[in-house]
Amino acid sequence: MNHFSADQIKTWDRFYRANFINSLSGFKSATLIGTISNRGNPNLAIFSNLVHLGADPAMIGFINRPKEAAPHTITNIEATGVYTMNHIQPFFIEQAHQTSAKYEAGESEFEKTGLGVEWKENIKAPFVAESNIKYLMELIEIIPIKYNGSFFVIGKVKDVFVDEAIIGENGFLHIEKAGSITTLGIDGYYETNLLARFRYAKPGTLTEKMN
Repeated sequence: MNHFSADQIKTWDRFYRANFINSLSGFKSATLIGTISNRGNPNLAIFSNLVHLGADPAMIGFINRPKEAAPHTITNIEATGVYTMNHIQPFFIEQAHQTSAKYEAGESEFEKTGLGVEWKENIKAPFVAESNIKYLMELIEIIPIKYNGSFFVIGKVKDVFVDEAIIGENGFLHIEKAGSITTLGIDGYYETNLLARFRYAKPGTLTEKMN
């Protein structure tokens, strides 16, 4: 097994280093976050750093890069307090990846990539029409991360839209049935399949698989 120190990694080519470090944490969820500006301009951006923070209340967080690098999503969330999260399926990964391009403020990634805008009654933020699992978030707080200038955006789940066919008897979401993909690094996308599920683990008992 090779050993690479932090000092050694710093000497690597910028893009080689970025690919290496971005892949190091392993597979992550790939999600399109939909927002709208206070001027009514829809925005869409791909994120791969979501964090489950709790089920009751239902909370999810994500990391937004420094504002000078990625200003539109966080600015819109600050202005409106709402945003949507949309799973990505294989048939539109090219369009989803294209949302990472640095479009100008006021330009809609929906329009630029050809993804459909879906508006739902009494919900201000836009959803991705093609997505099979999507949900509305309401902002709780934004925590600045001083070390690198990024932000931890925390929200609570408000409304969920998902086909009943992928919901298990005990509430488990079989997202592989929806075709939701995962990502590695900044440009790798993968399909998923279920390997196993296990019952609640307790000390002194053997791990038991669920049927």
